[in-house]
Amino acid sequence: MSSRLIGVGVGPGDPELVTVKGVNALRGADVVVVPVMAASDGKDGGERGRAEATVLHYVGAEKIVRVVFALNERTDRARREAAWDAAGERVAGLLREHAAVAFATIGDPNVYSTFTYLAQTVGVLVPGTVVETVPGITAMQDLAARSGAVLTEGTEPLTLVPVTAGSAVLKDALHGPGTVVAYKFGRQAAEVAEALRESGRLDDAVWGSALGLPEESVRPAGELDGAPLPYLSTLIAPARREGGRGGKL
Repeated sequence: MSSRLIGVGVGPGDPELVTVKGVNALRGADVVVVPVMAASDGKDGGERGRAEATVLHYVGAEKIVRVVFALNERTDRARREAAWDAAGERVAGLLREHAAVAFATIGDPNVYSTFTYLAQTVGVLVPGTVVETVPGITAMQDLAARSGAVLTEGTEPLTLVPVTAGSAVLKDALHGPGTVVAYKFGRQAAEVAEALRESGRLDDAVWGSALGLPEESVRPAGELDGAPLPYLSTLIAPARREGGRGGKL
């Protein structure tokens, strides 16, 4: 019988936002893999990631397997690829030993997740592996709930932009229709603030980081002063809305 690799979305940080299906998948798996950021020597840096901290609310530490990923490597492609290969080999070994291996990822496994690359690698190393995903609450959903920002109404489009792609991509989106959500913008906070001003979107926009955690911060984008923010910061710039209730229907 083929082994199963299950990508489980565990949300942005608040353990109460893991779905019942997600909890059942974590508890039903033989082992739960959590991604660990690599230190400068490429080994486990020892820091407990957000996914691991969330998983520990539902399964014991003895069931968790920490696997190093080059989560913070953006410039050295060879080093990043080598880390992905090593992580894939580690998980492939687990799949040869166990019937069900879960991989916990913050947010959703199909939205900018390391799980995508892992599944591709494992599919080559262990042919026949059944890959499944359990959806998770995304940071934009959580930020919308915590801030009161409405993501979409009526016929409005919704654009999601990773600012790691460059501020120009965000600027283009802000000059278009609908709500714009920016992920991973913390290191380019000054450029993001300027793009919001240029597009006239600053007043209604909101940003947040560490959602659901003790150090949570949810603030108006107008308070952005150019200082760097946590890498995993999220921005919502709501659509311009006129015409009252149902104006976009």
